[in-house]
Amino acid sequence: MTGGGNSRDRDPLVVGRVVGDVLDPFVRTTDLRVSYGNRSVSNGCELKPSMVAGQPRVDVGGNDMRTFYSLVLVDPDAPSPSDPNLKEYLHWLVTDIPGTTGATFGHEVMCYESPRPSLGIHRLVFVLFQQLGRQTVYAPGWRQNFNTRDFAQIYNLGSPVSAVYFNCQREAGSGGRRIYA
Repeated sequence: MTGGGNSRDRDPLVVGRVVGDVLDPFVRTTDLRVSYGNRSVSNGCELKPSMVAGQPRVDVGGNDMRTFYSLVLVDPDAPSPSDPNLKEYLHWLVTDIPGTTGATFGHEVMCYESPRPSLGIHRLVFVLFQQLGRQTVYAPGWRQNFNTRDFAQIYNLGSPVSAVYFNCQREAGSGGRRIYA
């Protein structure tokens, strides 16, 4: 970032407590673009559950296709931000994504489960790691109480190379119907 002052104070991952709650401080070295339909995910944006029901498009940067990446999507606020006793909830895990391609070229080891928060505003965090090689990362046995830091340590992934998050909360009204005043 440019400008005066401490740029870390304005890093949206720090402001949104993603760094701290989910990740340790890291340096972004690879592009990560996530979109749901025509909506790009930017740090802190709000997307409704209906907008994220389908699997997103994920494009990964990198220098060449011989470098492989793992992508995790976690909710550190499950089941509610005031009592996140299931944190982190693993919504998606894709491994062996070749650099310069996207998640569809990787190996989906935990299928996409759309976020459906019932209470409060949840942060949904996409984290990208560079793998040491192909077929070196495997599926955990469960989705709840996943730990991104432990996952990275178990598979020697090191620090993330990129991350982005969005906020998601229950749709207005009940049963998906809108109530007009």
